[in-house]
Amino acid sequence: MALLAAVFIVVGLTSAVKGGTKDGIKVNSTQAVQPSGKAKDGNADAKEETEKEEKIQVDNPNIRVLLMTDGFSDVTHPQVTLSCGAGMTITYGNTEKEYKKKTLKIKPGHDWFKDGAVRIRAKEGKLKIKSLKRGDGVPAYDGVIELRSTAEGIAVINELPVEKYLCGVIPSEMPASYELEALKAQAVCARSYAYRQMKKYAYPEYEAHVDDSTNYQVYNNSETAEASSKAVEETAGQTVRYKGDVVSTYFYSTSCGRTTTMEAWGTKPSENNGYLYSAEIKGKDGDYEKDLPWYRWSAAVPAKTLSNLIGLNTGKDIGTLKDIKITKRGPGDVAVVMKAVGDKGSVTVKTENKIRRALGGSEYKIKRQDGSEVDGRNLLPSAFFTIEKKDDKFVIEGGGFGHGIGMSQTGANEMAKEGKNYKEILMLFYKDISVE
Repeated sequence: MALLAAVFIVVGLTSAVKGGTKDGIKVNSTQAVQPSGKAKDGNADAKEETEKEEKIQVDNPNIRVLLMTDGFSDVTHPQVTLSCGAGMTITYGNTEKEYKKKTLKIKPGHDWFKDGAVRIRAKEGKLKIKSLKRGDGVPAYDGVIELRSTAEGIAVINELPVEKYLCGVIPSEMPASYELEALKAQAVCARSYAYRQMKKYAYPEYEAHVDDSTNYQVYNNSETAEASSKAVEETAGQTVRYKGDVVSTYFYSTSCGRTTTMEAWGTKPSENNGYLYSAEIKGKDGDYEKDLPWYRWSAAVPAKTLSNLIGLNTGKDIGTLKDIKITKRGPGDVAVVMKAVGDKGSVTVKTENKIRRALGGSEYKIKRQDGSEVDGRNLLPSAFFTIEKKDDKFVIEGGGFGHGIGMSQTGANEMAKEGKNYKEILMLFYKDISVE
């Protein structure tokens, strides 16, 4: 009954398809209401029988995920090759047919597209897309694969129950080796985010709520894992609510000991985003992540290199860089406005993401606090940093990895190691929320 109460929050989102229980995840199951336990009267037997017959639908709505090409570089595919050892069921127009061959290759001009979308389901197990590569090789999918022919190629949409979707999200977003309570916190965050996205189509032309990249939540880039699927099952239907509404629970890799608010993205504080606050991620022994590599990092970048990167990344040539100043900081001391001055002019950059992009690049090394060095990326690790010119270099000293809004994944894992449960974890990272 606790499960019923938890998953009731999603009623009214999207109708679910009928199903059963598979791999430990309940798919739109129905459960009988149990007798109330009150003393029986003269009609007790009839009343009890009525209660047993009454059914409550447990909502597990379908989500539609646009599957991008290799490297998440495009939204349409030149051709699609699917495989299933047990064969497939193919539906197009008013036709449904059994396809007994193990492999199907389909191109945009196929006759089946004359009647619109083509929907394909594995007769048993999952459907592999052999023309697609992900982090763990050839990905396999639950649910239905829907193909839509366009002028640019084939759009591939995976339609499946949201709880199954989450089993593909969690190991792609958080290592399955993390503590179970951290994985459960991630599952609740991912579910909350998914429900918010399911209120409208991100790709209305394909009727897709999300894609499978970092634009939304990474999905099926890593194989499903027992631990992460257990985390989904044990939190089934649970979401984060603020003032009664399911909210978007942003998360990122590692904190510097503090988090920030939506102001880092240029959004003013409001009654709707008050749950995203600047928190101190520490316990009785100090910052939870103080011993992790990305907790602190630094980089010494030659002025010429940084001049070129700023010009390239902002689209404005300011010449040789003379000075950089953080002119405004947001909650948690995150940089939100930066001014770079060169011998040809200056450029002002706003919001944490654009600042990180302006200073990002693979032309220099970043040294983490454990002494290891890694190549820079297209984004600076975080916007929690200071910058100072020393001789012919700019020295950047920072902490954390990611945007810093919401839940730190490594912070959640360290908290779980110290015995915190998933609700305690969530209630540190998000203010005045409930998990229902």
